Amino acid sequence: MTEAIINLETVNPIEFFGINNSKFDILKRKFPLLKILSRGSQVKLSGQADEVASAQTKIGQVIKYLERNGHLSENYFAQILGDEEQSDIVTLEDPNSNDILVFGPNGRVIRAKTQNQKLMATASEKNDIIFAVGPAGTGKTYTAVALAVRALKNKAVRKIILTRPAVEAGESLGFLPGDLKEKIDPYLRPLYDALDDMIPSDKLNYYMTNRIIEIAPLAYMRGRTLDNSFIILDEAQNSTDLQLKMFLTRIGASAKAIITGDLTQIDLPKNQKSGLYKATRILKNIDGIAHIQLDEADVVRHRLVKQIIRAYDKEQEREEQYEEEKKKERQANQA
Repeated sequence: MTEAIINLETVNPIEFFGINNSKFDILKRKFPLLKILSRGSQVKLSGQADEVASAQTKIGQVIKYLERNGHLSENYFAQILGDEEQSDIVTLEDPNSNDILVFGPNGRVIRAKTQNQKLMATASEKNDIIFAVGPAGTGKTYTAVALAVRALKNKAVRKIILTRPAVEAGESLGFLPGDLKEKIDPYLRPLYDALDDMIPSDKLNYYMTNRIIEIAPLAYMRGRTLDNSFIILDEAQNSTDLQLKMFLTRIGASAKAIITGDLTQIDLPKNQKSGLYKATRILKNIDGIAHIQLDEADVVRHRLVKQIIRAYDKEQEREEQYEEEKKKERQANQA
């Protein structure tokens, strides 16, 4: 007697089992000599070794198809479980199949929606550190969190660490109510929101309680070694040079990191420079570090956001041109 447990965490269980277990019943009919049980997001197989191995192969093909396409009809499900010559059906992919990053609660499909978001996903597979820089609304944080959740579900990492600099944006922390955690949580809210879209609330609470997913201000990273983790530094434009260096040198073995930021929205005091400028410049040509530049074409928020970004960019160009002309005028007067 051989036993095997197959994990379904990378796919939507409803798509695998079917409504009222319709697909699961097909699976049991295809392998009548096996004892097949469902346990949450797992399938347990018991029986002769060759039957178990055959079922594992077929179920693996179903999982692969669902990971790529998100949906599988009962007819295709039955065909994949059928004769060996039918197994090539898993290659019939949706043109957007590679865009799927992770499945959220209730079967919600989280996709990379733009070309640069897809580049982030591809770069994450080949590099250990990614800098994703671009304006607001381009999905930098959301895509990064989706990639982290996927890595955790695939057991590529043991934990997720999400961090941000707790920098005031026109409002003092001292005027906010509550203790330190309550003062800082609003700054980390976008990270919580992204996680809520991707992980069921009960499982997210479990992950947070057991520190499998950790959300903390950047200052709390000092002195730590972050190993076997997927680490995201969000709003990195608000970290100083020393803070960003500290963060990058925390990364341990078997870890991945994504640093996101928007260089047009720096909230640091005027006498402090953003560390993101220097980091993206001096770490440009290091193997294993990727740089993704997102722009207004990647904006996935309200249609007006693109126009707002474009207007601010034009105004900044005018201001820079004006300052350059004034500088030349001063130099001419001095001469």
